[in-house]
Amino acid sequence: MASTAARPDGDTPPAREQGAGRQAGGKHRRGSGPMSAEPQRRCLASGLVLPKAQLLRFVVGPDGTLVPDLAERLPGRGLWLQARQDMMAKACAKNLFAKAAKRQVRVPDDLARQVESLALRRCLDLLGLARRAGAVAAGFEKVKAALRAGEVGLLIQAADAAEDGRHKIQALAHAVGPQMAVLQFCGAAELGAAVGREAAVHVGVAPGRFAEGLLREVQRLAGLRGVAMQTNEVGRPTEGER
Repeated sequence: MASTAARPDGDTPPAREQGAGRQAGGKHRRGSGPMSAEPQRRCLASGLVLPKAQLLRFVVGPDGTLVPDLAERLPGRGLWLQARQDMMAKACAKNLFAKAAKRQVRVPDDLARQVESLALRRCLDLLGLARRAGAVAAGFEKVKAALRAGEVGLLIQAADAAEDGRHKIQALAHAVGPQMAVLQFCGAAELGAAVGREAAVHVGVAPGRFAEGLLREVQRLAGLRGVAMQTNEVGRPTEGER
């Protein structure tokens, strides 16, 4: 039986992904070489084949409505788009979702706001999971102690916090680890709700999968807000998120 052709623009992995990691004799070792490379998909707006972490998945529902699938769990063929504000605008303006799906697709008028809100919720939910797993320190003194103990892999600060307090913790973070990411993507009330407090200005996340996952999700949120990550800021929420 002939094998199914790989399609980098859908949910079937590209051919190079399926065959990655094979040695000369057709064997590969688990976790070695290219076998550990991240799956890739094609962006329907830019045409670039990129790691899935940089893309957002959409599916067309039974009624023909486009549905964001940031968790990548919904059934149906995936339509992939770079997590960038300009790519979202281009895809909507040029009817690219319908062209990629090869059928009529109803795109909600507030799709960009929906997706940004979902991306923010994913960041906060993941932070909540990290807290329940004991991988979070919250509050000035606790974060300061965790930084000095080398127990922080990612520092998150409220975007509406006073600059003086932010700068003190940032200075300590950069003294401990000059390359440590310091992120700001929501207000103190939202940050507090995620970590079980009325409000939180400083949150440290332990090194490991939660810090890595949060950095990836916040990078996607930054792209959707049209903010460059070099500044370690992810912009203010849109009016619909407030």
